[in-house]
Amino acid sequence: MFLSSLLAIFRKEFLSYFASPFAYVIGAVFWLISGLFFGVILDNIIQNAEFTRQAGMNTPIDIAGEFLGSYLGVIIFLLLVLLPALSMGLYAEERKRGTLELLATSPVTNWGVALGKLLGVFTFFTVLMVPLWIYQAVIFSAADPPFPIALILSANGAVLLVAASILSLGMFISSLTDSVIIAYILTFVGVFALWIVDVFARRVGGTAGDILASLSLFQPYNDLVSGVVKTPALVLFASYIFLGVFLTAQSIEALRFQRA
Repeated sequence: MFLSSLLAIFRKEFLSYFASPFAYVIGAVFWLISGLFFGVILDNIIQNAEFTRQAGMNTPIDIAGEFLGSYLGVIIFLLLVLLPALSMGLYAEERKRGTLELLATSPVTNWGVALGKLLGVFTFFTVLMVPLWIYQAVIFSAADPPFPIALILSANGAVLLVAASILSLGMFISSLTDSVIIAYILTFVGVFALWIVDVFARRVGGTAGDILASLSLFQPYNDLVSGVVKTPALVLFASYIFLGVFLTAQSIEALRFQRA
């Protein structure tokens, strides 16, 4: 029962993006900007390598490695703007149309609703990432010596983990309001704060600084992009994803209680 309900909500949420003009606009803008940066970053790295060669410097340049770090760094900042736009309507639109009450009073469990919606939006985001993976495949297929596949997987896995964390927290915020604008702003501000909290942590210092630093998404992302897979980083991402789903389930439960 739980699995069938979960799949039904996932299918409905995932397919709804392909029926939304706004989702196509988001995808087109994302692909356009990421494509432009692909060309600009690659051209700059190649020009720098050529300049170094002409200057008589024999220092080897890892073009593929520099490209991966620079390109995914740009993509992450694009996602800080894109992902709140994808998550803002997960529940806010349901509240506005009055269909959230139907979900709240349906036999589907709170966790089933929350997980189904998160899987739906995350899968749609994964579809948006496919052209970017093709860009990378073109670069790395020409790398000599071959670029480590493990590092490519680790770096792109970091992007997916960051995306899942942001979407999960954005889903919870969306469940609190019927305004997609408010949901977007609150999600963007909250995620941006989690991204730069380590800056404030360094200024605070001490135990409080260590606690703040442990909340940051930036350092765990950097570690994974560098190929350093640490258990605390994976636990942090998993915690944010679980927290978003848990809080969303509680938000739905509160609505069930109000309608009881």
